[in-house]
Amino acid sequence: MVSKLPLRRTKKDFIATGVIAALAVIGIGTVWATAPIRGTELSPAQEPFVAAATTDHIPNQLHEQWRITDTSNNHKPAITGGVISTADGNTINTYTPDGSLLWSYKRDKELCSFSSGVDAVIATYKTGIGCGDVTSINANDGTYKATRSAISSDQVAPIISNDRIGVLGDERVELWRSDLVRTIEYGDVEAPQESGQQPHPECSITSAMTRKELLAITETCPDGSAFLRFMDTTPEDSRAPEITQDIQIADGTIVAIGQSAAAIYVNEPSPKILSYNDDGELIGEHAVEAVGFPDAPFQLHTADLPHHMSWFNGKSLVLLSPSQLNVRQSFNDALGTGIAVDGKLLYPTIEGIAVANWNTGEVLRTIPVDRADYKGEVSLGVVGQVFVEKRGSQIVALG
Repeated sequence: MVSKLPLRRTKKDFIATGVIAALAVIGIGTVWATAPIRGTELSPAQEPFVAAATTDHIPNQLHEQWRITDTSNNHKPAITGGVISTADGNTINTYTPDGSLLWSYKRDKELCSFSSGVDAVIATYKTGIGCGDVTSINANDGTYKATRSAISSDQVAPIISNDRIGVLGDERVELWRSDLVRTIEYGDVEAPQESGQQPHPECSITSAMTRKELLAITETCPDGSAFLRFMDTTPEDSRAPEITQDIQIADGTIVAIGQSAAAIYVNEPSPKILSYNDDGELIGEHAVEAVGFPDAPFQLHTADLPHHMSWFNGKSLVLLSPSQLNVRQSFNDALGTGIAVDGKLLYPTIEGIAVANWNTGEVLRTIPVDRADYKGEVSLGVVGQVFVEKRGSQIVALG
């Protein structure tokens, strides 16, 4: 016979219930405190933007169409999916080629960096874990694509290729897939889950670039040595990088990367660009003028062209072959990186935009551009039928 008497609750039962309830409240509070929506204002597009074809016409003249603020440290316009994105303080704004605001994303945290690629805009914000709060937003409509949150450096620079995105800090580098799942971390990892997984946590990373399955980094170590290191972007365990080549160098900063090679600028014993393949062999050497770099982490002034990699060193625009990364051309009147249109190289100069043959180095003509009293660096982009210049903290559209 089953008793109909009510169950008696003991003091231990009340204590257990209280503990469970408290933990539940803490859990809910933690989720609310770390969720992307808190302190966030996302204003998506009213409808998805459908990108038009990019222009293949080189005009004879260009005039300003519109301009917008861009306070980011990006050296060139951030363009993907037929739209252009900018930073204004801690807010990301994305515009259509006619200068209309498509969507915006605002947070009450400091914006560390942002980049664009794989049809998304990727923003990193500083929280109590450094610049480790990352949000990826679909470029064409301003909807969330992915988020991640992890301990990171207090200062980071974006790294992006057609296959990976990530950040470089002064202590480590991370790469992620387009869904922000980490594929590799390298360097000095704070609070590692297991010891001994990082091969050189004592060294300081000075530069990094990635392409396809190759990640290349340069770093200096406490004993004064410096290295160029190659590794796979997707090791079996993302926490345990697999170095495929260790190349000792006098010094160096990566300025270009291919699928199986990297080029570095070195000061010693004389200024040169040295190219190494993934077998560790020196496959190219080219004397250049001496240039300087800011303290790491920083974004390299590079841009891909159909048949060349390009690097702006602050004085010249250097074109390198895509596989061997040998220097092919140098344009000494450039103000920044350029673009390819109709089989020609277009790059900014003091007079305007030069149209050049990238095979011979001949400048065919110059499209005049009036920049008024602006005298700084300029990098060029194209979005739809509009040419855009990044001039300091301004994006200027020309048409």
